[in-house]
Amino acid sequence: MLRIIGAGLPRTGTKSTQTALELLGLGPCHHMSEVLTHPEQVDRWLSAGSDGPVDWDHVLEGYVSAVDWPSGLFWRELAQSYPEAKVILTVRDPHRWYTSFRTLAERSDSMREAVEQAPAEIRPLLEGMQRLRPLLDSKGKEIFGPDWRMGQDMSDEDAIVAAYHRHIAAVREEIAPERLLVFDVREGWGPLCAFLGVEPPAGEEFPRLNDTASMGRMFEQMMMEGRVVFPSASAPGTGGQAAG
Repeated sequence: MLRIIGAGLPRTGTKSTQTALELLGLGPCHHMSEVLTHPEQVDRWLSAGSDGPVDWDHVLEGYVSAVDWPSGLFWRELAQSYPEAKVILTVRDPHRWYTSFRTLAERSDSMREAVEQAPAEIRPLLEGMQRLRPLLDSKGKEIFGPDWRMGQDMSDEDAIVAAYHRHIAAVREEIAPERLLVFDVREGWGPLCAFLGVEPPAGEEFPRLNDTASMGRMFEQMMMEGRVVFPSASAPGTGGQAAG
């Protein structure tokens, strides 16, 4: 049963938030990195983007919390399906966010070439991400407008930042204040733990992970080794292994 819903856009500290929630015992926490390393999840997310009813317990089977895309694209649906779940809206300086998100989005156009050049052992992982792209395009239009697609020209900073602010305003408007935390990861454990009613983990500093660097290291490891190194724990709801 999902207890925490992340409504923040990618590159707003979602990787740090994922790690923090897991350190607080509110994991496993879903993140785009889970889809990357477990491409069997792609079909679940594609079904969630269809017009039919969605079994969210199946889509997020085994996960206690979820941040980043693709789950963050469905924050409204998840908030309705799990009325007792709390919502965390991660935010950061909008212009710093724009720079990071633009890099992420524009790189997606090179995914097809990356799939073709990837070692056979990891090609299914990259193919899974490529298959997910139509969902990111279609749901992303709700945030960025009808002409949006991953990889488009994102040079109009004012327009993209305006969409960022509209997204924040929409979440604030639709989620009850007592259910919502607007969270900048620079604030650390204090507001997060107060909101969740838990104590900070003893001896643990708040994780300060760079989303871009974290995903970059994952790709580099995959490309260099021709495989993905997982810890021993099984990935929730997949029967596979959990990503590091």
